[in-house]
Amino acid sequence: MSVTTTAPAPADSRTTADAQPTGGPTAPWWRSAVIYQIYPRSFADSDGDGMGDLNGVRGKIGYLADLGVDAIWLSPFYPSPQADAGYDVADYRDVDPVFGTLADATAMITEAHDAGLRVVVDLVPNHTSYRHVWFQAALAAGPGSPERARYIFRDGRGEHGELPPNNWESNFGGPAWTRVEDGSWYLHLFAPEQPDLDWTNDEVVAEFHDILRFWLDLGVDGFRIDVAHGMVKDPDLPDMPGGHLLTAENVGDHPHWDRDGVHDIYRGWRKVLDEYAGDRVFCGEAWVPNPDRFAQYLRPDELHTAFNFDYLVAGWDADAVRKVVDKTLEELRSVGAPATWVLSNHDVTRHRTRFGGGDVGLARATAGTLLTLALPGGAYVYQGEELGLEEVEDIPGALRQDPIFARTNGERIGRDGCRVPLPWSGTEAPFGFGPGGTPWLPQPADWATQTAEVQDADPSSTLNLYRAALAARRSAGLGDGPMGWLDTDPGVLALRRGDHFVSVTNFTDAEEPVPAALVGATVLVTSTPGAPGVIPANTTTWFTTA
Repeated sequence: MSVTTTAPAPADSRTTADAQPTGGPTAPWWRSAVIYQIYPRSFADSDGDGMGDLNGVRGKIGYLADLGVDAIWLSPFYPSPQADAGYDVADYRDVDPVFGTLADATAMITEAHDAGLRVVVDLVPNHTSYRHVWFQAALAAGPGSPERARYIFRDGRGEHGELPPNNWESNFGGPAWTRVEDGSWYLHLFAPEQPDLDWTNDEVVAEFHDILRFWLDLGVDGFRIDVAHGMVKDPDLPDMPGGHLLTAENVGDHPHWDRDGVHDIYRGWRKVLDEYAGDRVFCGEAWVPNPDRFAQYLRPDELHTAFNFDYLVAGWDADAVRKVVDKTLEELRSVGAPATWVLSNHDVTRHRTRFGGGDVGLARATAGTLLTLALPGGAYVYQGEELGLEEVEDIPGALRQDPIFARTNGERIGRDGCRVPLPWSGTEAPFGFGPGGTPWLPQPADWATQTAEVQDADPSSTLNLYRAALAARRSAGLGDGPMGWLDTDPGVLALRRGDHFVSVTNFTDAEEPVPAALVGATVLVTSTPGAPGVIPANTTTWFTTA
């Protein structure tokens, strides 16, 4: 496509990002890591019951190593009634039989390490399952008991306590309070089967320190923290003026999101983690739209990384993306933390669909991925995006399992569409997901052309593009470190990393000329092949000027 050039690296139009801390060969692995998210129930099924499991993960370790990621993160596989797909944890120190055994988890960790992959597990500290032994004890013990003090129980309002203690709404729809037989109410910011813990309780604090040590002793390399901006509530439980969402204008004053007290919790956790060798890591799911507040989670004695959701919601827009990147790097520089970029996960519509769907959506999705992998810091890849999968939007209501769908009477469609089991091989369902059985969510028939088996054999496939990009990223020494923007036409972003690497993204629907300083430079990877001298529409191309 192009030939090597001796042209000098192009000059920057700005250099404010160059103060970003450099990774370097001795920097912790997580500052630059690409981490692959596994949603266990939808990844691979080893026993044919239609549900993915840990032995299914073990069977795909080679696939993950070949893909070129640095680590894997697994959504919860703990014992659970599965009211919210495992985010309602009944026992934090075991494995649900549907996923296997604790021995399977230990073997998975060992085998991943043998393949050069780190292992991050999910931690759900805001709430437990209503089947957790603590909550069952709380129900049995009654009002005013030490058992109830582990959760947030309150008397109701109204003449007979028949009204909820306040007007808070559940994140899944409906009220955030449920009344028990003795008349008391308990708080659940999510489903009623997920009662919120009271993090002012010393027993709760000590319990999670012990849970951290349990999994660290088994060899995990870190934790992704669910609802990291939750856990601490205003003790007065005031009514919300409207809605339940956190806005950029909230500065520590929301009654249950992003309250200052969460930082004391993480300082305690960090002390536990720092007892262990091996650069163990925390990654927070912190939906905090205020960049100043977001950066506070990443101070040197708190979390190491946190998902950048502003980047995820920026859309396919050059100006919006550049603004988010600049603001992110600016704020994180103040606390010395790396950025953590993400485009898809188990809670959001897959980015191919968000970016328009079909062929255009795929072009934008792969271009967005290459841009993401070129940015300073680390990145997450959600299972199936390397196959170019779209959101499955036509799941029949009777088969949907996300509690959001049920609690809103279908007004909110829920998250099932991004959780459909992966297609590995074959021409009909279950597409190699398991040795038989019906997958827990239905797979589209047209996935027959998108299986990993089909794409493995196609040099131009999305799977092989991801493999090439991850290999090139590693060879080019990307990840954490400085960057600078180059001058470009509107709708085009170009960034420089080091002396010789340049990434150019064309966000427009028409081809754009290669920047003059890059004419003749060597193409490392491109998301859409095109004629020499141009960047096709909706395309990212990586160049080297060496």
